[in-house]
Amino acid sequence: MTTTSPPDRDAALALLRERIRDVPDHPRPGVVFKDITPLLADPLAFRVLADLLADECVRLGATTIVGIEARGFILGAAAAARARAGFVPARKAGKLPGPTLSRAYDLEYGRAVVELQTDALQIHDRVLVVDDVLATGGTSEAVLRLVRSTGATVAGLAVLLELSFLGGRERLGRALAGADLHSVVVV
Repeated sequence: MTTTSPPDRDAALALLRERIRDVPDHPRPGVVFKDITPLLADPLAFRVLADLLADECVRLGATTIVGIEARGFILGAAAAARARAGFVPARKAGKLPGPTLSRAYDLEYGRAVVELQTDALQIHDRVLVVDDVLATGGTSEAVLRLVRSTGATVAGLAVLLELSFLGGRERLGRALAGADLHSVVVV
């Protein structure tokens, strides 16, 4: 790892799993929300996660991390700083100043739009997209396609938590187009 953290990968992963809290019936009945606030509040756990994501960035030769709003900002920015890479936010429509590129995608109940500033990425950039959770894959797919539309290369997608039962990995097959998908924790 890039800095001091638990010496054993299994211990590091156990620490992260312990710090992810299940919140039943949030935001609606039947949903179990994965709350990463306890992980972010624990300095060791947060550093371990930032190191794991930074290691992935370095392994892939990424020059830039694109963090997906909102928790992907936190994780991506920390990893970018540790990996000495640039950081670019992928935001909801209307949040970025200046000219933007946008991509619409479907949500369970409607549509959303994600944007990047037109000059945020260059053709020579190798990008690692970072987010907190991979669920159905809609947001990640939109951001991967948006990054590619800039001419930059997608090196991979890294997430803290993959909810495998929702099929996001399968959905992302074509959008990844051979790029790596790295999930720190899979449930």
